[in-house]
Amino acid sequence: AAICTRGVTRDFAAGQQTITVLHGIDLDIRAGELTFLVGESGSGKTTLISIMCGILWPTLGEVKVFGTDIYDLADTELVEFRLQNIGFIFQQFNLIDRLSVLTNVLCGFLGRAPRWRTTFLRFTKAERKRAMECLQRVDIAAQATQRASTLSGGQQQRAAIARTLAQGARIVLADEPISSLDPASSKNVMEHLAAINRDDRVTVVVSLHQVDYA
Repeated sequence: AAICTRGVTRDFAAGQQTITVLHGIDLDIRAGELTFLVGESGSGKTTLISIMCGILWPTLGEVKVFGTDIYDLADTELVEFRLQNIGFIFQQFNLIDRLSVLTNVLCGFLGRAPRWRTTFLRFTKAERKRAMECLQRVDIAAQATQRASTLSGGQQQRAAIARTLAQGARIVLADEPISSLDPASSKNVMEHLAAINRDDRVTVVVSLHQVDYA
């Protein structure tokens, strides 16, 4: 399995009460699968997908990614493991507005580059070429030199997808990636995620509340 969860439970404190959002989740997602987590808002999709990549810790249970129990890793090891294996596409794009679209995509290489280069955002010619290829795959190469803040919502989400392509992630987790997009942009983003799964055999997990898009 690419992702295996056993008995995953997550509690949150609400005043003097404890609310259980997830209870005993057992899940196996095989390498190369395209999987949808479908549920209404507040059903725990974001919590589960965040636990899958180590952003949020479970109260109980274990999570293995390609056989590695990620919650047995030290903090620095977990960060490195996540950068090298898991791409995360956020609901609100999570781009750096003041940087160019190309530089945002180049940030996908930061988990594999020497620290001195990441500090000063120095990238090789080969990395820049690869980043442009990733932008071409999601049809926004023409916007490479624009500030990220100038893109439409759909274009920003495609830039986030291009960043995960540059990262070379073996798993892509997308948390409600189309919730703020119009229908045409939503369809476009979903088609690109499906293409990554189909063409690159990357494991893709998408949380949605729209059953028709799934």
